[in-house]
Amino acid sequence: MAHSSINVKDNEVDIVIGALQPDLTSFMNEWRPIFSRFHLIIVKDPDLKQELQVPEGFNVDIYTKPDIDRVVGSSSSILFSGYSCRYFGFLVSRKKYIVSIDDDCLPAKDNNGSIVDVVAQHVVNLATPATPFFFNTLYDPYQKGADFVRGYPFSLRSGVTCALSCGLWLNLADFDAPTQALKPEHRNTRYVDAVMTVPVGAFMPMSGINIAFDRELVGPALFPALRLAGEGKLRWETMEDIWCGMCVKVACDHLGIGVKSGIPYVWRTERGNAIDSLRKEWEGVKLMEEVVPFFQSLKLKRSTVKAEDCVVEIAKEVKEQLGKSDPVFTRAAEAMVDWVRLWKAVGSTSS
Repeated sequence: MAHSSINVKDNEVDIVIGALQPDLTSFMNEWRPIFSRFHLIIVKDPDLKQELQVPEGFNVDIYTKPDIDRVVGSSSSILFSGYSCRYFGFLVSRKKYIVSIDDDCLPAKDNNGSIVDVVAQHVVNLATPATPFFFNTLYDPYQKGADFVRGYPFSLRSGVTCALSCGLWLNLADFDAPTQALKPEHRNTRYVDAVMTVPVGAFMPMSGINIAFDRELVGPALFPALRLAGEGKLRWETMEDIWCGMCVKVACDHLGIGVKSGIPYVWRTERGNAIDSLRKEWEGVKLMEEVVPFFQSLKLKRSTVKAEDCVVEIAKEVKEQLGKSDPVFTRAAEAMVDWVRLWKAVGSTSS
């Protein structure tokens, strides 16, 4: 049941890059064949002191610390440093779709040796329906060469809108620090040409390395909130995307919209030392054991019908149920409420 022509124009897509390194020359040049058609938003990590280097030939807006301070103000509980800087790009974008790729990733090649057009595949994932209420064993029935299998209810075959597309990575897989430290030589070489809908009620670790989403539908539910005490500048030293993924999945399930995981892939370059990072992220590993049961039991009110209201309601429950056990949750809940306030304020002042 291959999708018919996808009617998404290039000017409906923003590519958001959080710049954690100053020289983006080789990164941008590698991505040029894919990115040059689109508007880009680059947000410089406010902790980065060096001047940003971006090559010519791109339609790009660059945001730095003064821009963030001007829009957000100093009183906010939201911190846009490190990987969280990219959320500022989500905030100021005015496009329907956002694709966000980490600045240590390069284009991947598929099993035929062709460069993966990460934007095109994310758009296909988002523009074709998701099937969260009944699992199709032949993966995403809307991809080329696939269809619904025998026994799949016809009443569910129209699917629902897909709001979030979670891509994957070749080479350096997105492991946590303990796993990476145990398997320092392990590299992900397996390209699986498949994408599937994550079933309703099921959670997954959302990796912010390579994602795309429908900003109009779930933009307010993608935010930087959970900040570890020892948060660092490597993915395995953070939890902001994992926490955000739990929240956005609750919102999507509640709103009856879908989340997909699988292709497209990116190629992650080597960075950091997992053993050095172990002390920092161990806090996050332990927090997940408490967080998962909370989210699994979370039910939102039927009267809650917008993503931003889902976030406020989740924040209230986080504060009441998790806040007692660790102040990191109370701070996260405050940041979530602040984020929704900021989202509404920025939305009302921008054209």
